[in-house]
Amino acid sequence: AGGIAPLVALARDGTEAQKENAAGALRNLAASDANKVAIAEAGGIAPLVALARGGTDGQKEQAAGALAELAAGSLNDDNKVAIARAGGIAPLVALARGGTDGQKEQAAGALAELAAGSLNDDNKVAIARAGGIAPLV
Repeated sequence: AGGIAPLVALARDGTEAQKENAAGALRNLAASDANKVAIAEAGGIAPLVALARGGTDGQKEQAAGALAELAAGSLNDDNKVAIARAGGIAPLVALARGGTDGQKEQAAGALAELAAGSLNDDNKVAIARAGGIAPLV
């Protein structure tokens, strides 16, 4: 317990390697519903969106995977909204369109999770407006 806040800090302020490793650790931890909530409450979404937007190739892939995990599941509509509000859709669409194979896979998964469910029509519209349909089909 207590490991999430330091990982969020490393994802935000660490060295390049620490950022990538922290994003990967957050991705793995986000497989748990309780951890999804804890990561969001610790401010983890914004640094992951920042890494997906402007990180190294490895950081982008890990961050996109972490965002996918944070949005996964029907109990995580708050995270889906928070990721969109943090500006996460545009960088994920950019990765789905022009990233490495790994980035494309993770970003496509994240976009699918962000659009899933009947309560996420705003995300569906935002993904479409960001040009996210073409790279996914």
